[in-house]
Order: sequence, then C-alpha cells, then structure tokens
Amino acid sequence: MIEEERRNLRYTLRQARRKLTEVQQARAADNLRELVTNQDFYRKALQIAFYQSVDGEIDPTPLLKQALSEGKSCCLPTIPDKNSELISFARFNEDTVLRKNRWGIYEPAAAKDTVSPTEFDLVFVPLVGFDADCFRLGMGKGFYDRTFSFKILNRQNPPMLIGLAHKCQLTESLPLASWDVRLDAVITSEKIYRPDAA
Repeated sequence: MIEEERRNLRYTLRQARRKLTEVQQARAADNLRELVTNQDFYRKALQIAFYQSVDGEIDPTPLLKQALSEGKSCCLPTIPDKNSELISFARFNEDTVLRKNRWGIYEPAAAKDTVSPTEFDLVFVPLVGFDADCFRLGMGKGFYDRTFSFKILNRQNPPMLIGLAHKCQLTESLPLASWDVRLDAVITSEKIYRPDAA
C-alpha cells in the first residue's frame, strides 16, 4: 500500500516539475545558488557532492561552478555497475569528461579518484518530493538511502545532507518507509526547510 502511494505521488510531483519553463528553471537555479552560498554551512564546507539534474530537477550547476571557482573540492555521483547498490562519488572539475549512465544521467567517465560518503562536509541530494520535516521521496531506486543509511542511527554524523528542490515538490506528508534517510535541510529557490523548524 505504501509503495503504491509513493508511486502515485512520484508521478504527480514529477509532472509538476516538468511543467516549469526553461526561464523558470534558470531563475530557480540562480536564486538557489544565491541562497545556498550565503549560508555558513556552505561557506565552511571544503568537500561537497553535487548531482547532474534530469527530468525537471532543480539544476545545481550555477552552484557547482561557484564552488569550483572558490577552490572547493567537488564530486559527482556515479553508479559503478549493475551489481552495485551504492553510489560512488568521483572528483569533478572543468576538465572532467562526462558520459551518460544507464538512466541517462551524466557522470564522470573515469571514476577512479573517488571519495567516501563519510568524507564530505556537504552532499546536495536530488529528490522528487519532500515534506516540511525534510523527509525525501526519491526516484525509487534507493541509492541515496542505502549509501547514507548510517545517518539513520545518528543524524549528527557528517556529511550534512541537503535536498535541492522546486517549491512545487513540497507535499503535506510523505508515506514513509523504515529505510528513508531524513535530510538535514531542503532548499528551494525561495526558502530553507529544516526538520527542527517544522
């Protein structure tokens, strides 16, 4: 029953973000960059994981470009092979060659220099939906939840997990599963949601 609810909600929220125009998407990405880069947690972060946007996700590229220009160590996620259930994170800079993975998402082609999930200060997480308590609905593959499952037992453990989203992806409540990893915050182009503020 929960899985059916999640599937239906996933469909509705993906449709909502796909309806955003290119102009709305670009404006949201720029506003997001401005909001995030003014936060202490971003300024203090030296090692940050980003993602490549697909399917109407809010685009962290302007934020990634600024982080690189500030000398921060940046990484992108990769799915190593069909047998892997965890995400690897490969270092990224302007010279990194990207290729499409089996889901059509660009990732570093030669992911030899990887960083452990526990070594990041900050990880920006894509999502399909979220609630005001900062629970996240992903695409349903479970990669992020499995990779950061150690945060379920102790949310204070690094890294800080920050979901990035459009406002239209906020939902009143999510049907939760035991493996869902709660985010430390979710940031839209307009607002920062924190679980303790909910």
